[in-house]
Amino acid sequence: MTSEEMAQAYLSQAEEILHEVKRLYQRRAWNLVVRRSQEVVELALKGILRGVGTEVPRTHDVGLWLKNYRDRFPPSFRQDIERLASISRHLRLERELSFYGDEDLSAPPQKLYTEDDAKSAMEEAEWVLEQCIKAWSEMRNL
Repeated sequence: MTSEEMAQAYLSQAEEILHEVKRLYQRRAWNLVVRRSQEVVELALKGILRGVGTEVPRTHDVGLWLKNYRDRFPPSFRQDIERLASISRHLRLERELSFYGDEDLSAPPQKLYTEDDAKSAMEEAEWVLEQCIKAWSEMRNL
């Protein structure tokens, strides 16, 4: 599979998971909205990294790679690299807690997240995916 095919596959998968996020939000499963939003961000960003021909790291937060390969992206995407990296880092930190809870506090994940948390994560995931799809389209039309 080529890098272009992998990029498209990652972006498509991120879109599918975003649909799941929206269903989970309607069901008020706040922790799962946060968890799945992180997956959308990770896949979208890994997809765009694949699209510029980089080897995708085996980590959940690819913000550093975005910064390191900044010059390979279209200018419109480049201007948002800091925000994209920040969202990646923030949601990466929520990945385990949103799924497993906090054992130190004896708190299940359902008790750790609110509707505001879920809405914020979902909106961030939507924005990241939108930026990646726009950049991918620009890159393919060059």
